[in-house]
Amino acid sequence: MSGGGAPPGTRPTSSPSHAGGGAPHGGRGVLQRMDKGQVRHVVAVGSGKGGVGKSSVTALLAAELRRRGRTVGILDADITGPSIPKLLGLTGPLTDRGEGIEPAVSRVGIPVVSSQFMVEDEQTPVIWRGPLVTRLITQFFGSVHWGALDYLLIDMPPGTSDVPLTVFQTIPIDGMVFVLTPQDLAALIVKKAMNMARELHVPLLGVVENMAWMRCAHCGEKTELFGPSRVGKVAEEYGVPVLAHLPVVAAVSELADAGRLDEHVAPEVAEFGAAFESAVEKATQSSMTVL
Repeated sequence: MSGGGAPPGTRPTSSPSHAGGGAPHGGRGVLQRMDKGQVRHVVAVGSGKGGVGKSSVTALLAAELRRRGRTVGILDADITGPSIPKLLGLTGPLTDRGEGIEPAVSRVGIPVVSSQFMVEDEQTPVIWRGPLVTRLITQFFGSVHWGALDYLLIDMPPGTSDVPLTVFQTIPIDGMVFVLTPQDLAALIVKKAMNMARELHVPLLGVVENMAWMRCAHCGEKTELFGPSRVGKVAEEYGVPVLAHLPVVAAVSELADAGRLDEHVAPEVAEFGAAFESAVEKATQSSMTVL
């Protein structure tokens, strides 16, 4: 997909409609932020760095929240490298039945929007300049018929450029979860994303260490594949909780390739879901206290 036209399947208006139909209101940054409509909590999941498994963490978290009885959707904001549809076995195209763009829905009831649903096949690239990418992000939030959700998770792309800036300045984010792996380089880059969020007054909900360890299938010994954990130091530096230490598990890769990642159940993922909800609740209470 290339060129400079409006994103197909979206409403190419200069002012995208807003979730719930409300008018945009003032907020962080110089842009106006859209209304949340029937979405209770909007949470971004990112890292600043590619290759740390942020999309897998997003999908695992969404599936765990569904098991906990919550309504949850995913906005795949990684426009040029979408992964969520593959992980959850979803295909397009997106449709509009008059109330907004209808998201695809996974087997366990997770509504998803992604640029992957707008291309001919999964190998077709999205070759767009920044303004089109950022415009699509706002339409994915404001022009999609999300309905009533407890959580809308935004799977963020790597970096600290156009898309994160658009999300932070125009979408009413309640907080952000940061994903990193044990390497020092991953910690260095995630700090850039955390500093960007902090500068734009987005609450830092916590950090998740992915690929933290693996257990030998034969002897049961626990091995730190990528060296000792650094997530504790990052969490302490920024004053946020460690929400999870997620291991390397062969079943995760197999289920992801099969488009059935939502079937993965593990104690670490369950603990992650509980810690995430606690962090969101704490941030919500803190925001109410400030107001």
